Amino acid sequence: MLKNNQKLFKPCVIGLGYVGLPILLNLANKYSTHGFDINRERINNLKKGIDTFNEYKKKQLKKNKLKYLSKLTNFNKCNFFIITVPTPIYKNKKPDLTHLRDVCKNLSKILKKDDIIIFESTVYPGITKKYCIPILENQSKLKEGKDFYVGYSPERVNPGDKKHNLKNINKILAYPHKFKVKEILKIYSNLGKKIILTKKIEEAETAKVIENIQRDVNIGLINEIYLICKKMKINFEDVMKLASTKWNFIKFKPGLVGGHCLPVDPYYFSYISKKNKAKSEITLAGRSTNDSMQDFVYKKIINEIKKYKNKKILICGLTYKENVSDLRNSLAFNIFKKLKKKKSKIFGYDPMLSDSVSKKFGIINKKKNIQKFDIYIPITNHKKIISTLRKLVNKKTIIEIFK
Repeated sequence: MLKNNQKLFKPCVIGLGYVGLPILLNLANKYSTHGFDINRERINNLKKGIDTFNEYKKKQLKKNKLKYLSKLTNFNKCNFFIITVPTPIYKNKKPDLTHLRDVCKNLSKILKKDDIIIFESTVYPGITKKYCIPILENQSKLKEGKDFYVGYSPERVNPGDKKHNLKNINKILAYPHKFKVKEILKIYSNLGKKIILTKKIEEAETAKVIENIQRDVNIGLINEIYLICKKMKINFEDVMKLASTKWNFIKFKPGLVGGHCLPVDPYYFSYISKKNKAKSEITLAGRSTNDSMQDFVYKKIINEIKKYKNKKILICGLTYKENVSDLRNSLAFNIFKKLKKKKSKIFGYDPMLSDSVSKKFGIINKKKNIQKFDIYIPITNHKKIISTLRKLVNKKTIIEIFK
């Protein structure tokens, strides 16, 4: 059966970021698989065996059944497409569907009868059916459900997390058709430990967006409690220790919420909620609190360093989350840049950064070079960084922001 599937399906993964690349590599273990990304530099690096996100090694990126291309027209022999392009927001917080629109337009030029497309990008409910499919149909002159078939599978890749990877997570697959459903499930069995099949795409879209909203709201609540405790001069850590002795208390930590999902997805959901004349007050309240933490942390650091005139200060932990090498959408990095403009003796440290990124932004990435500073400020709860500081420097010189 597997050999038949290998001949039957020729997968193509479109968008090779945090989500698309692991999907591509997992499929390439069994199928002759193509990968496309609009970023030619990204494609050139992957061809050389270089992952600038530091998630995969050269050996993993150079599999025999794997081909990287930067032109969609080269994929006309593929018949199974997985779309993992980013879905950001505009400055006014409204959904930016540019990448989805462009990939649908380009894909429609090579779309053939019996092709299958599975979208994985995070969207608000209704986007796949009401936005993506009409573009595909209009451009290709084919009919979805008759000539080609569309499904949706919420991405659940967690960058930097070695425990929850594609081999051991549950994966939802929304596919409303009977056409080759068993074969598609066979392919998706390579992308999750358990595949949950549903026919309703809108439900899967909603499930995906609220997964991140729930976490964002939980962190927003803890951030709010932290700020209130600080105002009242109550020890926040002691409060959390006491509260967590109850069996149903969920323990979260306060901090900066950056990255490509949590600061974005709530605005997708609130946008469609407003369109349907429904309120999303808690969703937006949590997001507002988390957005405000950047300004809070910046002001707190400014107040702290006033005590240390003419001292060399090292800001530690600049990537958007623990165990990743990505500075994009990092609130910590934004704060560091702002501090750097204000104070001349401000320096940065993050061991996750590559040498090239470290050199580009003038940030230290080797722990052997961090012992010459007077004050150390871990700006995020990166456990490895805090542990390193406690081992290498005088504890009295460490100022932990969320203590």
